[in-house]
Amino acid sequence: MARVTVEDCVTKIPNRFELVMTAAQRSRDLAAGAELTLERDEDKNPVVALREIAEENVDFAELEETLIRGLQRYIENDDVIEEEMDIRALQQEVNGEPNEAEEVTEDSLTVHDVAAEEVEAAMSEAEAMMEGAEAPES
Repeated sequence: MARVTVEDCVTKIPNRFELVMTAAQRSRDLAAGAELTLERDEDKNPVVALREIAEENVDFAELEETLIRGLQRYIENDDVIEEEMDIRALQQEVNGEPNEAEEVTEDSLTVHDVAAEEVEAAMSEAEAMMEGAEAPES
């Protein structure tokens, strides 16, 4: 069989960049063990991929989807969002903050206010200690 050229395939996939990317993906699939749709005729995988595209023996939509998945850097996962929500709920529980689902009571606000006062007192004490350390000795 005569060698296939990119010009033979441009009628099937008009965008040359998309054609090259699709042929490269099909070539990678063949290298990974995908089934041939025509005889190899001692051709290498890129040539076989172009021949398959020219004869429309491959599913272009499936190749495009595989190519996109292979190039993606970020894959959105719904499980991550649920895990983040669980982590936030645990953090709020540990910190004594009211949970969105819980009813806010006067007791929970009092505990929170006491904790805030303790933090402010500790910060004031630390600032006083630093001021004392920074004062020059005479």
